[in-house]
Amino acid sequence: MVLTTAGVPTREQIVRRASELVPILRKHAAWSEENRRIHSDAIEALADAGVFRMRAPARFGGYESDTRTLVDVAAELGRADGSTGWTASVYWIPTWMAGLFPDHVQDEVFSTPDVRVCGTLSPSATATPVDGGVVVNGKWGFISGALHAHWQVVVAVRTSPDGEPVPVMALVPLSDLRIVDDWHTSGLKGTGSVSTVAENVFVPADRVLPLGVVVQGQGGVSGANAGSAMYRAPLLPVAAASSVGAVLGMARAAFEAFMERLPQRRITYTDYGSQAEAPLTHHQVAEAALKIDQAEFHAHRLAGLVDARNEQASEWSIEERVRARADMGAVCRLAKEAVEVLASASGGSSIYSGVAIQRIARDVQAVNLHALMHPNTNAELYGRVLCGLPPNTLYV
Repeated sequence: MVLTTAGVPTREQIVRRASELVPILRKHAAWSEENRRIHSDAIEALADAGVFRMRAPARFGGYESDTRTLVDVAAELGRADGSTGWTASVYWIPTWMAGLFPDHVQDEVFSTPDVRVCGTLSPSATATPVDGGVVVNGKWGFISGALHAHWQVVVAVRTSPDGEPVPVMALVPLSDLRIVDDWHTSGLKGTGSVSTVAENVFVPADRVLPLGVVVQGQGGVSGANAGSAMYRAPLLPVAAASSVGAVLGMARAAFEAFMERLPQRRITYTDYGSQAEAPLTHHQVAEAALKIDQAEFHAHRLAGLVDARNEQASEWSIEERVRARADMGAVCRLAKEAVEVLASASGGSSIYSGVAIQRIARDVQAVNLHALMHPNTNAELYGRVLCGLPPNTLYV
């Protein structure tokens, strides 16, 4: 069913909606961490604000938001709660991927209002060809948002006795998968990033696409979305630009949390009546603020590149592709460094669970350990290409 495209909010409007969600998302942040999933009220609030429509095709009532808008909205959500911001960001990526499938497949997926699609790029399953499609068996970990999702984009290796194994991505209803409640972690607890398992799951051929085509930015097979600027970029720059806003928001949340406690704090065992009087505090606050500014620069440069290339429908160079990953890694590193400075300056009282900065520090640390977000991995890849060597990964 095709819906109207009227009423698509501007960037300023959708960012304002996200900002207005901050109180309710913060209210549920502790519950989400304790229960290892996003609170249902928070999910409902995100849906009401249109967050789940931002990367859906316009003909289904989606906003087809550009990546600069994603960054700014995710920064507000991450400022409220790192787990909620991260989960919303993750939904945007496979929702965009769903728009690459045949139009009649999209009709099925997007018939659910505010549909939520989760996924991963890890090819930890097999897809065995059968008449009419493939049978998938395997397990995927770190599936953020699976507990509230309707569909999952899975990645598997299609085997064939007559040819080379080929990685493919497929759309599978969550009802076809078994959820393993194994998300017991130190950070991003509220994301509910459980594992999912496929046991002899049949996937029709029209819900299967070669992963390499999508990674390289050669587009999918959707006729209706072929002219949309949103679908002109390769997968990895899209994923990178979708992810960084939440990390930037976490750093901003740490700064706000620190400054909120500052007037009431003194430095124990010193004669400072207020922590705000100490020159050390001045240096710490300035250092953190500048790192957050730098993180924002890299986030917006990344989004600007993706949006410009989409608008121009121009080819991506290898250097641009790896720079997109380098910018993502820089945002993660700088955000983590800013939070570490502020957490270190927060004193012994900050280790209590009711003090937000300890949760933010654990959340941003978890992001920095993500295989695709890891600053060192991304910096090495960028430097490798700058030195004239080819990328040593397909994920560019």
